[in-house]
Amino acid sequence: MATIPYGRVITYGDIAALAGHPYASRIVGGIAHYGDASLPWHRLVNRFGGLARGFPGGMEVQAQLLAQEGISCTDYIVDDFKDLRWQPNF
Repeated sequence: MATIPYGRVITYGDIAALAGHPYASRIVGGIAHYGDASLPWHRLVNRFGGLARGFPGGMEVQAQLLAQEGISCTDYIVDDFKDLRWQPNF
């Protein structure tokens, strides 16, 4: 999580695949919910660019944190998701 660039987002599935478990996206979500608060969990979105319903403080807080990085959202979905999605070489 710490390596996700500022101003970019990544999906639960992408993180799971990077960890070598491409079908473990729900586990990634659980870890994100209870994980280290110093990590940029607000950059984690679903496969459609949607914000996390279980984000601490709610989707509004996640949207505000993303906005601070220049990422806009409409109806809790990242605008320009395909362009902002960070996909490191697998």
